[in-house]
Amino acid sequence: MSAARAGWDPRNLPSQHGRVFLVTGANAGLGYFSSEQLSRAGAHVIMTGRNPHRLADARAALRRRVPGASVETMLLDTSNLGSVRAAAASVGARDRLDGVLLNAGVVHPPRERSVTQDGNEVVFATNVLGHFALAGTLLGPLARAGAGRLVWLGSMSTSMWRYDLADPQLERDYSPWRAYVQSKIATQALGVEADRRLRAAGSPVSSIVAHPGYSVSGRTVGIAGVNEPTRTGRFVDNLQAALTQSKEHGAWSPVRALIDPDVEGGSAWGPAVVTKGMPRRARLVSATRSPEVGARLWAFCEETAAVRWP
Repeated sequence: MSAARAGWDPRNLPSQHGRVFLVTGANAGLGYFSSEQLSRAGAHVIMTGRNPHRLADARAALRRRVPGASVETMLLDTSNLGSVRAAAASVGARDRLDGVLLNAGVVHPPRERSVTQDGNEVVFATNVLGHFALAGTLLGPLARAGAGRLVWLGSMSTSMWRYDLADPQLERDYSPWRAYVQSKIATQALGVEADRRLRAAGSPVSSIVAHPGYSVSGRTVGIAGVNEPTRTGRFVDNLQAALTQSKEHGAWSPVRALIDPDVEGGSAWGPAVVTKGMPRRARLVSATRSPEVGARLWAFCEETAAVRWP
């Protein structure tokens, strides 16, 4: 382990002045706090989300908390492939993009299976397909940066469920928990497979997986328009204090994966004690490391999203 890696301090990040990052789902939770931490380090952050009012609230909050922050907002709904294409076209025309944090997602899936206007199951579409399409479309500007990065947000819940390759959109056997966990298994597998393909193609872009542990709103600082848990929510979340952490701390792992120069493509990062703690290298479940699983998922996403990575 290098000295830089051993001494990583998420509260005192290395300067990111001159660098540009895009964060999906940046109006709340991990996306917001990742954006704030990147801004504090001097980066220019493109905060994206699907609700213009919530995005405006999040940008205003960030600028209050980080005076002089360089930040902008952009509408992007990862469940809508048309929205993904429009946002990617706008970002792709820019001179610089150093990294993309693929964070947006449905955390509380609907009780009954529902589909998007593109006809895809809403959790898989939001958490997986939209990010697959966005990442592939932004490879050009990431490559121009010289060492661009893609960070895919995984979950420690992936060790609790087996992935069903035969039914990625849960057309036969849907449940909210299955939809969430299976989407995260797919996300992690695609993140690893992406790095295999980028290395094989000689691309300077790297792909990394990160998970936030067990990060909850009730242990997170209250911010108007961003994080406003009820008293009951705070009480319940603090009962689990031995296992949980704030979303500020949950953002430490994806932010490290995005900017630590010692982080290697194809690696995974998470809290030191799985559910909480300082960011360190983690190990993914075997299904998400399997080249066979990765290749089959890749082919399915290419066909379903109608996007082929260049």
